[in-house]
Amino acid sequence: MGDTDVELPAPQEEELQQSPSTSSSSSPSHLLQPASAGSSDGPRGPSPPLGIISEGMGEVGMVIDPEVAKKACQEVLQKVKLLKGEGESEGVECAPAEPGLVNGNAHPEPAEGGVLKPPKIREEAEEPLPGTVRSARRRQKNNSSKQSWLLRLFESKLFDVSMAISYLYNSKEPGVQAYIGNRLFSFRYEDVDFYLPQLLNMYIHMDEDVGDAIKPYVVHRCRQSISFSLQCAWLLGAYSSDMHISTQRHSRGTKLRKLILSDELKPASQRLRRELLPCPPPRSKSDATVSISLSSNLKRTASNPKVESSQDEPVRLTPQREFMKSLMGIGKRLATLPTKEQKTQRLISELSLLNHKLPARVWLPTAAFDHHVVRVPHTQAVVLNSKDKAPYLIYVEVLECENFEMSNVPVRIPETRIRSTRSVENLPDCGITAEQRASSFSTVPNYDNDDEAWSVDDIGELQVELPEIHTNSCDNISQFSVDSITSQESKEPVFIAAGDIRRRLSEQLAHTPTTFKRDPEDPSAVALKEPWQEKVTRIREGSPYGHLPNWRLLSVIVKCGDDLRQELLAFQVLKQLQSIWEQERVPLWIKPYKILVISSDSGMIEPVVNAVSIHQVKKQSQLSLLDYFLQDHGNYTTEAFLTAQRNFVQSCAGYCLICYLLQVKDRHNGNILLDAEGHIIHIDFGFILSSSPRNLGFETSAFKLTSEFVDVMGGLDGDMFNYYKMLMLQGLIAARKHHEKVVQIVEIMQQGSQLPCFHGSSTIRNLKERFHMNLTEEQLQVLVEQMVDGSMRSITTKLYDGFQYLTNGIM
Repeated sequence: MGDTDVELPAPQEEELQQSPSTSSSSSPSHLLQPASAGSSDGPRGPSPPLGIISEGMGEVGMVIDPEVAKKACQEVLQKVKLLKGEGESEGVECAPAEPGLVNGNAHPEPAEGGVLKPPKIREEAEEPLPGTVRSARRRQKNNSSKQSWLLRLFESKLFDVSMAISYLYNSKEPGVQAYIGNRLFSFRYEDVDFYLPQLLNMYIHMDEDVGDAIKPYVVHRCRQSISFSLQCAWLLGAYSSDMHISTQRHSRGTKLRKLILSDELKPASQRLRRELLPCPPPRSKSDATVSISLSSNLKRTASNPKVESSQDEPVRLTPQREFMKSLMGIGKRLATLPTKEQKTQRLISELSLLNHKLPARVWLPTAAFDHHVVRVPHTQAVVLNSKDKAPYLIYVEVLECENFEMSNVPVRIPETRIRSTRSVENLPDCGITAEQRASSFSTVPNYDNDDEAWSVDDIGELQVELPEIHTNSCDNISQFSVDSITSQESKEPVFIAAGDIRRRLSEQLAHTPTTFKRDPEDPSAVALKEPWQEKVTRIREGSPYGHLPNWRLLSVIVKCGDDLRQELLAFQVLKQLQSIWEQERVPLWIKPYKILVISSDSGMIEPVVNAVSIHQVKKQSQLSLLDYFLQDHGNYTTEAFLTAQRNFVQSCAGYCLICYLLQVKDRHNGNILLDAEGHIIHIDFGFILSSSPRNLGFETSAFKLTSEFVDVMGGLDGDMFNYYKMLMLQGLIAARKHHEKVVQIVEIMQQGSQLPCFHGSSTIRNLKERFHMNLTEEQLQVLVEQMVDGSMRSITTKLYDGFQYLTNGIM
């Protein structure tokens, strides 16, 4: 804040130096001469002396002592300084625009001719000395100006979630961080949820000011949603795992995770809302004897209605947590089996047992709508290709609802295919001992001795579904028929409706509409090749819930033993680039698929439907990629082929840029999918940025572009190949225009991380350099040409494909 001074002419300064007695003896000629009140054009009297302030025009003014005038100006100056300190005034003159009073004395309007204008107050022009009060005020004024502009930015329509995350991460001002923390409440939930990994990673690994700014929003959202609570708890656990165990135990992230998993964040009005809802009809015999709330996730037994709970295990979170643990436990047990066939048989048996506890208040977190899981068609599940682990794909029948927390859990609909099974001993063993079965689930279907139950179904209503394929496992129809005939538990005859018989016959006679053959070493190929809509129709016809209008079919890949945090990072980058290209109207095509991180070594992946790997295509068809396109989509001149070719080019260009910017490695044909419309989709982003398989850095090309890919585009001289290179250039230009949004996603996740993709100190710098901000568009075009040419001629790509074929059989 600068000071202001009174600007007075030299004669007046001399007069102000005189004593009051001298001033009082001034001659009458110093008085302002009277003038006609109404004549502004008439002759004016002589100007008043500098030491006198007149009262008004046309009247004889009262003579004011010069010392009094000086004090009055000083008082005005002091008031101006105070006003400037409050940010309410930038500069003030002693005389207002209209006649008014200053310290009780009237002053004249600025007059023309001989009437002198009153003295002015001006800002100090010269630079203040450093360290003085005046310099401190100047700095305060500059800071206030900067804060004013920053506030205008924060309150503008241009300020989005991406900018908020950037300022939260980069700003060192606690006030700015606190403001951003409050500003998060004004954004849409979906926009903030996209940056949830970044927010929680900052909360765990950055200073307290950032954590204090983020925590209120996270706590507020956790009170509103079970799904958000569990997602936060899973991410906090996963991103805290890189810390030393002693530090992790007392870290801020661990404390917040415990808070989320406690009943402290339960909405205060939740109980009241549930009491106002009507009670659902009893879903089983145990429900009729036990009075429970609408939340069917209360732990209880049929003989003892006491609710079992603990401080760190709130009943509202228990069902979903136990459901996820059951799915993860299945994956861990499958990994111990040697062959794909054994894994598949074990998977079907495990899921059959899992069905006994459904429906329940559980859901698939990868879905985009509220629902309840009602059934898992276990015979449709398949084990995916993996050398050391056992990821598996399941299909899940759900019933869509308005709110999965408040809506009633669907009533179990018994299946009439076979009789009810009264005890778990009548279930097929399939090589599972009693001890293994007991350890396979958090809930053995015997509520009398089980405190970990997450379903409300009674054992008397358990049903087992017939498998829909013929296998050598014990899940076959003959064994169930023997059980049904020899059982002494029921003397009543079993009646099967004619419609059920027709359904069973049609399912047994139905064949999967695909040209792929069943392969014991690759059971997923046939399941993935079947068109999604046909699969939905087939499963719906065989489901006891299929007649309901809100029935939906979902699918999910369950992975155990794999860290999906890098996959989640890649998903965020792909989603951001997809948004950038849509905004810049670049017709590139990519398909980011959802990733759910449950821990540092487990999670779920959203499958890409209607797509199989290029390896499966070549193995099953024994054709080149171009010949397969011709077989699937028709001749070169057909509309179907041209559309598929354009889709291939647009997706290939998009994923080539992704692979270059993120340095995606391990690009064999098992990790590249081809969908029914001709798009390619890259999967498995386990090696990105600074990591590569065995850290050898063997794949040296910018991206994978084989001669087969070029043939589908029409060859090196074809128009579609030129279109491919043009898309590459346009996509890179658009990406570098918004490169900060991409870089900040990666940079924030590097904080405190031990992930392989962040090894080395130059990860972020190299990422920024790949956007080539210093090149012109003409130079970028040359760069794209060089990368395309180098990738086509890359010997390391051919060698890596050969290595994968020899070691893993991937074509």
